[in-house]
Amino acid sequence: MAWHDHLVTTAKPISPRAGLLAICAAGVLWGTGGLAVQLIRERLPMSTLTVSAWRMALAALVLIITVVVGRHGPALWALMRARPKTAVFVGSCTAAYQALYFWAVTEAGVTIATVVSLGLAPVLLTLWDARRLRPSARRVGVLIGALSGLVIVTVAASSSGVVTGPHPMIGVLAACLSGASYAVATQVGRPLAAGHPAVVLTAVTTVAGTLALTPLALLSGGPFAPADLPTWSILVYLGVFTMALAYGLLYAGLRTTTGSAAVIATLLEPVTAGVVAWLVLGERIGLLGVAGMLLILGAVAGLGEEAP
Repeated sequence: MAWHDHLVTTAKPISPRAGLLAICAAGVLWGTGGLAVQLIRERLPMSTLTVSAWRMALAALVLIITVVVGRHGPALWALMRARPKTAVFVGSCTAAYQALYFWAVTEAGVTIATVVSLGLAPVLLTLWDARRLRPSARRVGVLIGALSGLVIVTVAASSSGVVTGPHPMIGVLAACLSGASYAVATQVGRPLAAGHPAVVLTAVTTVAGTLALTPLALLSGGPFAPADLPTWSILVYLGVFTMALAYGLLYAGLRTTTGSAAVIATLLEPVTAGVVAWLVLGERIGLLGVAGMLLILGAVAGLGEEAP
């Protein structure tokens, strides 16, 4: 069994470094999702909400099959008996921050939506953690470095500076709600991840997220299903790798990683997205983008130094 399979399918304690590595892997997988969505929309004018709904639905199907084949039924029923409302709430928050992020992109542009939604979550969770334990100077430095890198990478990705959409204020509000939903899903999901196999928790939250997102997708307009095999293949990739596996790794890592550290580690997403765009689409990163990526990588490395 591969290391990620062990992390995802068991509820046994893992080392903090292994947990952080799992979350970093999730961020890398998420970073490939943007290219996949772009390839789909180049082939078919499918709304981003519809793509997200298919992504979650396909992930839910794969996860349910995995639970059945892996004989995780008892663990599934244990979760549903112990914390059903909490698990459904986490899944609904997961669906909410995806939908709100896409709304923010259309109203305020990619740059503002990315900086606000991804940047707000680690700040909120660091403040939440500070209620119990004052953050160390290293953690504050890591947070500042990560957020600075995020701003630089996002601005560098825009061809003409900060691009805004038709309704910037609405977009900023949607991005704030997206970041808050992301932070809540991470924080509330962490206690669940500590006591249940990640594959079971991911299955329950993904099914809940699918049920929450599907009505919104239906309201967003068609086409509701692709007719060609290449588009289906990309959707399957989104569902299996960027949803089912990535969130399984996230929940596995949350057993030994704080929520604030987790969302900082997942900032590897924009770094991966930039590298993938450069390798596949030939998009230029530029020195500014490289500098931002190095700041984020340095911040994640700083988290690794914290782990014993």
